[in-house]
Amino acid sequence: MRTALALFMLLAAAPVLAQDSASSGTATSSGGSASTGKKPRKVIRLDAITVEGRIQKPQAFYILPRSNLSFDDLNRTESFVPKVVKSVEQDPF
Repeated sequence: MRTALALFMLLAAAPVLAQDSASSGTATSSGGSASTGKKPRKVIRLDAITVEGRIQKPQAFYILPRSNLSFDDLNRTESFVPKVVKSVEQDPF
């Protein structure tokens, strides 16, 4: 039980440790330069690409085997009258 609790606490604390120092530094600064001493981020700008074409719909076939229906259990030759009579003759409680 203790190992499960320790594992849970360790996994719960993992997202806190995953924060980078730049995001924590910007939260504490009061409007000053947040990136003092840090290298600036690289910005990559890409031109728009137009893709022309036709979307194909996937085709799938699934074949089910025929099921063999058996109606033999519906035609019972056993009479239930003796069982009904026996249950009526017994005390209800």
